[in-house]
Amino acid sequence: MDKNIYQTRRENLRRVLLERNIEALIVSLAANRYYLSGFELHDPQCNESCGWLAVTASGEDHLFTDPRYTDAALRVWDADKLHIYNADKHALVAETLRGCGVRNVAFEPRAMHLFDYDKLASRLKLTGVDNLVEELRIIKDEDEIRRMQASMDLNHRLMAYIEPRLEPGRTEKEVAWDVERFFRENGAQELAFSTIVGVGPNAALPHCIPGDTKLRDNELVLIDTGCRYLNYNSDQTRTFWVGDKPSDRFKRTMSLVREAQQAAIDIIRPGLLYAEAYRRACEVFEHAGVLDQFTHGLGHGVGLETHEPPSLSRAGRGTLAENMVVTVEPGLYDPAWGGIRWEYQVLVTKDGCRVM
Repeated sequence: MDKNIYQTRRENLRRVLLERNIEALIVSLAANRYYLSGFELHDPQCNESCGWLAVTASGEDHLFTDPRYTDAALRVWDADKLHIYNADKHALVAETLRGCGVRNVAFEPRAMHLFDYDKLASRLKLTGVDNLVEELRIIKDEDEIRRMQASMDLNHRLMAYIEPRLEPGRTEKEVAWDVERFFRENGAQELAFSTIVGVGPNAALPHCIPGDTKLRDNELVLIDTGCRYLNYNSDQTRTFWVGDKPSDRFKRTMSLVREAQQAAIDIIRPGLLYAEAYRRACEVFEHAGVLDQFTHGLGHGVGLETHEPPSLSRAGRGTLAENMVVTVEPGLYDPAWGGIRWEYQVLVTKDGCRVM
């Protein structure tokens, strides 16, 4: 991607910093760091970071990493603003920011360990801020939409590939491996998240872990999966019937789920309250007397992370805007029988939305 895109994104963030009287932001969330710099979308593990980005209101931006990532960083970042640390990362960050005239620094609480906070707080004045970068990421640009559509297209191909392979006797784990292998063999960098495969009653677990349960003739199986392609994620759920005679309950439940989904999609447009899309789906389930079987939000944002703002739920605060990408995924679950979920990923357009 053109380095100018990342520079433009940092300038957009800089305007936010100036508006909020913030001298600098230490960016420690991997997705935010990548969005602003092009450097390293992933951290090695939950207690280890491959680097921090510091964006200052004055215009100086600095990238900090350890020697393992020097070459990768130089591919996307100017050498004179790249800082390689060994033992004392925190001292280097503080010294660099003080050299820019910065004393009061904002940080991302959900992506900074207490150990790091304590080390920095002894050197700088720190203030936690939420969603500064995420509020920029929530609106996708043209290139992001292109990448996300390509990722979603691969997901559609996966579902067409997997349906005829849902045969009695195969285990949930075997189906999940088929999914991952297909994605890998067709260009995906990795899974967007661990694939969910649930047979029968296991499908009532919204985040079922695939096990040794076998697909059975004349029973449902739910598959929720996504891939990371061109660095952007897809997310899609389908519920299939194994066999050629779907039960009346399966058909009735599927019809309700799809009706609720369409009711929400019909009203999604710029200016709509996040919670209103959720409420519209709930109205369908409430009218049918099954609202108690809908146990999660209607959807969420997708992009560099599989789950990111906004949240289409009763707790969602805000309004939809053009070029947001959200999922619409109502579901009904009965632990004694199973569950049905059907998920679309939709792009909010100028006057409505488009299923991707």
